[in-house]
Amino acid sequence: MDVAVIGATGDVGRQVCTQLVERQVLPPTSRLQLVGRAGGASARAVHGLRADLVDAYDEHAPLLDVAHSPADVAADVVVVAAGITAPARAGADPDRRLLAETNRAVLAEHADAIARHGSGHEVVIVVTNPVELGVAVMAERLGRRRVIGMGAWLDTLRFRREVALELGVRRHRVGGFVAGQHGEDAVPLWSTVRVSGLDLSERRRAVDTLRRGRTLDALPAEIAAAKRELAAVAVEDMGAAFDLIDTWPPDLRAVTRPWMTHQSGAKTPAGTASATVDLVDTVLDGREIVVAGQVALDGEVALADGRGGEPSPFRGVLGVPLVLGPEGWTRVLLDELPDDEARRLAEAADGVGRMLSATAPAAGAEPEASPSGTGTAARGERDWVATVHGLDQPGTLTALTGVFSTRGVSFDSLATTPADDGGRVGRIDVTFRATGRRTRALERAVGRLATVRSVVVREA
Repeated sequence: MDVAVIGATGDVGRQVCTQLVERQVLPPTSRLQLVGRAGGASARAVHGLRADLVDAYDEHAPLLDVAHSPADVAADVVVVAAGITAPARAGADPDRRLLAETNRAVLAEHADAIARHGSGHEVVIVVTNPVELGVAVMAERLGRRRVIGMGAWLDTLRFRREVALELGVRRHRVGGFVAGQHGEDAVPLWSTVRVSGLDLSERRRAVDTLRRGRTLDALPAEIAAAKRELAAVAVEDMGAAFDLIDTWPPDLRAVTRPWMTHQSGAKTPAGTASATVDLVDTVLDGREIVVAGQVALDGEVALADGRGGEPSPFRGVLGVPLVLGPEGWTRVLLDELPDDEARRLAEAADGVGRMLSATAPAAGAEPEASPSGTGTAARGERDWVATVHGLDQPGTLTALTGVFSTRGVSFDSLATTPADDGGRVGRIDVTFRATGRRTRALERAVGRLATVRSVVVREA
């Protein structure tokens, strides 16, 4: 299977690409597409990034491909990390509305291109902030089950780490999820916390101790006060600001620590990329795994209206625990919540709704989405012939077939002819059926094989 990273040369995109290769998420026969923007600095930088990754990880790197146009993005999993980010400096609080207004056009351009030229089966992981906007734009064009925002998973990992730190254990021993909106409107679901080795009564005592008698109703005011205090302390001593965070409860730390990290100028690319690569690995793994993510809901969750009425089915984008697999997310896993968690989740949903409404384009301002939401799958496939000249040695044919098989394309026929060029190079003719977009990706991937000298693909 192939992965494309849109915005590959940005702070997070570069980290995503590096971790995908370093963690060997993709086998050598798969393809990692580094996507830049024609006419910008990234158009040049993607070539340098490709060379740098080969230098560092040549022994196990996948096939590395470069693309400059949204129409050329072709992969089974697409990571969207393009767009502007909030400034990383003290006193510069992220303006999520400004991010939304600026990044909407970028998100829409790529969503339209995937809908128009894609296979109709891509799973899209949104990193671009605001994550909820990216999910809304992509899901509208591609289908909601194929799109997930990584924000809730990143917030979940941060929350688990803070709980683990308080208990003196490693993060992998702690379960639990964060829902809601990515960032300050994240909703730590204390009711979902589990700790390996603790039974029910022990877990309840531990959670009660960690919460320090507080409820989530107080969390928004605590976050606002904490940010003011941290900003004042950081002016004199950044280290003291981080020490101050360590004195607070885990749910407050889970929000304020990344905020302070961004304020310090360091940003948070490593953690963001790691959470993103987790989701990519989950999709490629072939099994269904429980994670958390922002998705477009259509009644899977019932939320109270905040006025004492009965909960009603929620339709909109929100972070929730869910089951993720090779074809996207399949179902939400959210039991009935305690009152304070239910209230905060409803408030977060309202916040997402207000942000999306405030940044919605005027009627007709965006291109129309694909009516079927299935991209080129609705337009069918065509027959092709690939003529490959490769070294006449063991492994050439295996590598060639590996490129096709990992992309789900079967040979209709395969024929070899006697070697030429002094017996060193042989010719292989392959006929197959695929979309034009997937065929271009195959041609590039085959051309990158070390044993291939040339490849020409033409329509049959």
